[in-house]
Amino acid sequence: MIDKTCAKPLHRQMEEAIRRRLHTGEWAPGAPIPSENELGNENGISRMTVRNVITKLVQEGLLFRIAGKGTFVSEEKIDAKSLFYEGIREQLERLGYEVTTELLGVKACRGTKDVRQKLALGAEEKVYVIQRRRGVKGKPLSLHISYIPEKLAPGLENQNLVEEQLCTILSKQYGLTRSRVYEELESVAASKTEADLLDIPAGHPLLLLQDTLVDKYGVPFEFAKVIFRGDKLKLRLEF
Repeated sequence: MIDKTCAKPLHRQMEEAIRRRLHTGEWAPGAPIPSENELGNENGISRMTVRNVITKLVQEGLLFRIAGKGTFVSEEKIDAKSLFYEGIREQLERLGYEVTTELLGVKACRGTKDVRQKLALGAEEKVYVIQRRRGVKGKPLSLHISYIPEKLAPGLENQNLVEEQLCTILSKQYGLTRSRVYEELESVAASKTEADLLDIPAGHPLLLLQDTLVDKYGVPFEFAKVIFRGDKLKLRLEF
């Protein structure tokens, strides 16, 4: 309960009270929280004060709103770092998560103009397109799309792309080891296809990480897109 005789501001007390309920599990992930009116009446403070506190916690990602339904408790996000340092699968397994990998497809094709530019390929040169989906706790977490020049990794489609890390295959089987990585990160909305694969509504927020891997001779040998569910994971970048 809010103590109006305390010198601490009411909005701060309200914020701390909600954080306690989240921390103790009184409000479980995915569950709705009481309405702003209910919380205001329960604590004897204005609805506007409650709304400001809720908005702050929504912006932090601890809560989320659904129009017409109310405010809900967010699931705890996985805290990962840039894939330059360690692949997402290794990070998750090190954190104790059981990770599943599903190969959605592998094929050799000309690729788009953007992909050919990223990999410095001619118009007729082909690339392998490898699509995988990773999951945690039985739920989809991310989509991984890798583009590899066919001429640099012949027969790549015959490798074990589910149980083996792609970076390990490229290094051991083809001598392709990264020396530099050019990385881009942006927020995007899920397309219909991405939404179906990640079991989310179309338009759901996603994190798109794009990496171009270059060897010691300056030759790009992989362009990768990793699409993460924005409600499941946050990336920490170190410089």
